[in-house]
Amino acid sequence: MGVSCNWLSVVGVAVVLSCMVMAASAGNFYDDFELTWGGERAKIFNGGKLLSLSLDKVSGSGFQSKNEYLFGRIDMQLKLVAGNSAGTVTAYYLSSQGPTHDEIDFEFLGNLTGDPYILHTNVFTQGKGNREQQFYLWFDPTRNFHTYSIIWKPQHIIFLVDNIPIRVFKNAESIGVPFPKNQAMRIYSSLWNADDWATRGGLVKTDWTKAPFTAYYRNFNATACTWSSGGSSCNSKSAANPFSDSEFQTNELDAPGRRRLRWVQKYFMIYNYCADLKRFPEGLPAECKRSRF
Repeated sequence: MGVSCNWLSVVGVAVVLSCMVMAASAGNFYDDFELTWGGERAKIFNGGKLLSLSLDKVSGSGFQSKNEYLFGRIDMQLKLVAGNSAGTVTAYYLSSQGPTHDEIDFEFLGNLTGDPYILHTNVFTQGKGNREQQFYLWFDPTRNFHTYSIIWKPQHIIFLVDNIPIRVFKNAESIGVPFPKNQAMRIYSSLWNADDWATRGGLVKTDWTKAPFTAYYRNFNATACTWSSGGSSCNSKSAANPFSDSEFQTNELDAPGRRRLRWVQKYFMIYNYCADLKRFPEGLPAECKRSRF
């Protein structure tokens, strides 16, 4: 089956805007997701336009996408737990299954009232992670909804916040670094208690008198290849296949995108595994030796 696509350049990265056999429209949570755990703590309301997850002393909650995806762009707007969120983690990520799974992570680590959230990112390939980068945000993520996006292409993964790139993980298979490109992934999100490590290394515990803790979701959008038992919706070998299009094959941010990335990494990055010489005394991982851009 052929694929007919339109294109859009976002922060200098060519992405598919719409595709006849791709998921490309703003989603409805009833149609696109399943509430998987936590009972009544996970809720879809407002006609499928809003979703909330809550955490109390008994349990957290979570959901997952009905579709699996293999490459594309995923956007979700979140409003995080307000007030004293210390000890809580709101996770939003793509993942496959099994001991050699691939995973692309956003995790929001709560903090005491007035102290900033930490945005924790990671990339797992073939079951191996340890590629953490952490950031403060340049806004209060509890006051309003903000958009958190993943662009996943055969050439690279880009993490974006309000369409500003914060991290690029490039395909470095040429130097022996595995890259997630063969396993379809679902979207998952959960709100859970992690006070053994989440806030100041576990020194600050969850204050259960402030429960329930609640995070909100809206405006999910997937411009992505869906996966089923028949394979990817984008496996067509026709000229219209987006993965054969030279514009989609670009592996670089444009100049404004690179400036924004440098701005975030200079002023808001608080941890980078590629700079942690104590953690890797025998040498940094191979991908750290390559250009960030």
